[in-house]
Amino acid sequence: MKIKIGTRASPLALAQTEIIAREILRFYPDAEISIIKIKTSGDKNMAPFSSDPQGIKGMFTLELEHALLNHEIDFAVHSLKDLPVNINKNLPVAAYSRRDDPRDALIVRGEGLGVRNIGSSSLRRRLQLEKIFPEKKIIPVRGNINTRLKKLDLPDGQGEFDALVLAAAGLKRLGIEKKISKIFEVDEILPAPGQAILACQGRADENYFYLDCVNDENSKFCALAERSFSRALNAGCNVPVGAFAEISNGILTLKGLYIDEKTKKFYRGVLSGKIYEAEAIGQELAKKIFN
Repeated sequence: MKIKIGTRASPLALAQTEIIAREILRFYPDAEISIIKIKTSGDKNMAPFSSDPQGIKGMFTLELEHALLNHEIDFAVHSLKDLPVNINKNLPVAAYSRRDDPRDALIVRGEGLGVRNIGSSSLRRRLQLEKIFPEKKIIPVRGNINTRLKKLDLPDGQGEFDALVLAAAGLKRLGIEKKISKIFEVDEILPAPGQAILACQGRADENYFYLDCVNDENSKFCALAERSFSRALNAGCNVPVGAFAEISNGILTLKGLYIDEKTKKFYRGVLSGKIYEAEAIGQELAKKIFN
């Protein structure tokens, strides 16, 4: 069995793809796996956020989807939070990985003294950070994890940032969790929909039996609820929306957040239901938070 897996070429994307490949090989040790690195528009364009006509998410997935449609790869691995909520019906998610740590993490330069500014790539994070640290300057930052960390690691007084906020799962997958100064609980900073879940995107007409070993049912239903909430709000990648679902005894509980960027007003809500109603829960919560 020969399998070609498509991925972005960033260190984190490769680490995540290797997690999926190792799991497949654990169940199918004779499989021949090739990892195909594909440079996306988002990797090529590091211009300011407002110049992204497709939104950041679409810019990190478009070329991978083209490779799928052209049968250059068998499936692609994405961070689910980077995958647009409205995807091509011919290119569905074939498997959702077990969720890792869904929280956001703070990394502080040096001894953490005199933090004046905090960098974050996400508007969702930045607006929540403004409430937590009203005395700090919260600044946008672009680039992959390593690029961002380089902007932090310069000698005191020379770096662009005193601190950064990044997804904890990415730092752990890269083996650099020792850099973490603080973990924000989900009630402090609500994660992005799908955060810490890996998505294996394939073609609708193919049998991905070998991804059964990767697929996690709890992650799937949590993802469906979170992404349904975002979709119901018509939230593209530049809209500050957070969503996080948990499952206990067959009941799914979804927390949702929408932030009005202009007024800085936070709309929050929580809704529970049966796991098989995941998408309906997301849609209903999107209505409920404004009441």
